[in-house]
Amino acid sequence: MSAKVEQKLMEAAKAFERERYRDADRSLKVLVDQAPDVPAVRELYGLNLYRLGRWNAAAKELELFRQQTGSVEQHPVLADSYRALGRHTKAQKLWDELRTADAPADLVTEGRIVAAGSLADRGKLDDAIRLLEKGPVRVKKPREHHLRLWYALADLYERAGDAPKARELFKRIVDSEPEFADAAERLSALG
Repeated sequence: MSAKVEQKLMEAAKAFERERYRDADRSLKVLVDQAPDVPAVRELYGLNLYRLGRWNAAAKELELFRQQTGSVEQHPVLADSYRALGRHTKAQKLWDELRTADAPADLVTEGRIVAAGSLADRGKLDDAIRLLEKGPVRVKKPREHHLRLWYALADLYERAGDAPKARELFKRIVDSEPEFADAAERLSALG
């Protein structure tokens, strides 16, 4: 990668980190034309497109990143893009690849959340709940990905009509991280 491309990529990454996705988009459109074979360019462009809600374009870029690297690192985002497009078979295939890969626990947990969301989108709440229950639900020192899993599971319990289980998980989230998403409001609404 040339120094010029590297500098522009760093600038786009800063815009992305600051949630200035439109600014990052302008830079990345140019970069992807200048350096189409640089995986980091494809990856950041795909992630930025995802943040902009441009699921089809995000999936295209993240597929190219995946082909270039063989990495499963962005499988959850790629699967969620397919989920948003209603392409649940592709989302499921990515989950299958991720769960059998030698991937970090937080990445597998994110993939599990997306896979469960895909099941729930298709009205398979019980299957979605079972999938999330297989994740790290009981941990002593929860990290961000644990809280995200608990939140998704609590939401599914509530949707399935199991208010006591939803309440228990929202309470566990609030006890661990009082400002996490809208968990406190959800807990309060459940009584």
